[in-house]
Amino acid sequence: MAWNEPGGNNNDPWKNKGGNNQGPPDLDDVFKKLFGKLGGSGNSNGSGGSSINLGGIGLSILLGILVVVWVISGFYTIREAERGVVLRFGEYNKLVDPGLQWKPTFIDQVIPIDVQTIRDQASAGSMLTEDENVVRVQMQMQYRVVDPKKFIFSVVNPEQSLSQALDSAIRYVVGHSTMDAVLTSGREVTRQRVWEELQGIIEPYDMGVSIIDMNFKDARPPEEVKDAFDDAIAAQEDEIRFIREAEAYAREIEPRARGQVNRMNEEAMAYKQRVTLEAQGEVSRFTELLPQYEAAPEVTRQRIYIETMEEVFSNTSKIMIDNQGGGSMMYLPLDKIMERQGTNNSSLPMNATQNALDGLRNQATPNRDVNTSPSSIRGGSSRTGR
Repeated sequence: MAWNEPGGNNNDPWKNKGGNNQGPPDLDDVFKKLFGKLGGSGNSNGSGGSSINLGGIGLSILLGILVVVWVISGFYTIREAERGVVLRFGEYNKLVDPGLQWKPTFIDQVIPIDVQTIRDQASAGSMLTEDENVVRVQMQMQYRVVDPKKFIFSVVNPEQSLSQALDSAIRYVVGHSTMDAVLTSGREVTRQRVWEELQGIIEPYDMGVSIIDMNFKDARPPEEVKDAFDDAIAAQEDEIRFIREAEAYAREIEPRARGQVNRMNEEAMAYKQRVTLEAQGEVSRFTELLPQYEAAPEVTRQRIYIETMEEVFSNTSKIMIDNQGGGSMMYLPLDKIMERQGTNNSSLPMNATQNALDGLRNQATPNRDVNTSPSSIRGGSSRTGR
C-alpha cells in the first residue's frame, strides 16, 4: 500500500525523525543559498533579489576563468621532426606542420608522429631451411614514416603489423634457401630477398612507411654442428683471401712480363735491322769490287787476302814472322814485350805496336819488304798452317 493512499497512516517520506510534519525542500531556497555563497553574501540581509544578482556575477567570473583556461589549454607545439595528425571528434581533420599550434580542447585531438627518425624493428627465431636443417636467424629492419595519416589509419597497430610482416618475410626466404647459402656465401642474397619480400607484403596495406635498410645481424647453425660450420666458413674465407692474393700477384707480374716481351721484340727487330743492313753493306761492297776483280783478278784476290789476314791477326797479341833464309819460324812474345813497356793499359797504342812490328820485320828480313811481298805472306800462312 502506497504511503499517500487512504489508510496509509499518513506515511510521508519527508517526515523527519523528530516528528515534525515538514514537506520536501524548496528548490528556490536551495539555489538562492548557492548563488548567495558564490556572490560572497548570504541571506542574512533578507533581500532575495540582491543575492541572485551577486550570484550571477560570480558565475560569470567563473565561466570567464574556465574559458581562459580552456583557451590556454589548447596551445601545443609540434617539434621539427614531427607532423601533427588532428582528429576532430575522433575523425581525421588535417595535418599540421611543426611550430606553435592551437586546438579546441575536448573537440580536437592531436597525435604527433615523428617522420624523420629512423626506427628499428628486429626479428629472430629458429627456422627450417629448404634442405630440412634448422638455423637461427636474426635480422633488423630500419624504416621511416613518410605519411602520418596512413601510418595511423591504415592498420590498427602499425608496429605490430611491421613485426609480423618481417617475421613472415624472413621465414619465407629462409624456407626457400639452403642452410649453406644462409650461413655462408648467400647471406647478401638472403638479405636482399627478405627486403624485396617485405616490400611486397606491406605494399597492399599502404602503411605510409619506407624501408630504409635491412641488416643481416646473425645466422647460426645448431650448437651440435656449430664447430664444423665455423671451420667451413674459415675455409671459404681463406679461399677468398688466396684468390685475392693470386689476383694481386698476377696484376704485379703481368706488366713486368709484358715489358720483357716488348723489350725482346724491340731487340729482335733491332738485330734483324742490323743484320739486314750489314748484309746489304756486304753486298754493296762486293758489288763495288766486282768490276775491279774482273779488270785485275790476281791483284784483287791478293788485296782481299791481305786485308782479311790483317783483320784476323789484329785480334791477337802473338806475331809470327817467316825468315827468308831458313825454314824455322821465330816466335815473338809480344804480350811480354808490351808488359815491359811499363804501361798499365791492356794494349799498346796502335802506332807504337806498328813501329815495333816494323822494327822486327826489318831485323828479320833486312832485304825484303814483308808488307808488299805476297810470297812471304803465303809462306807465312803455309807455315802457320803447319
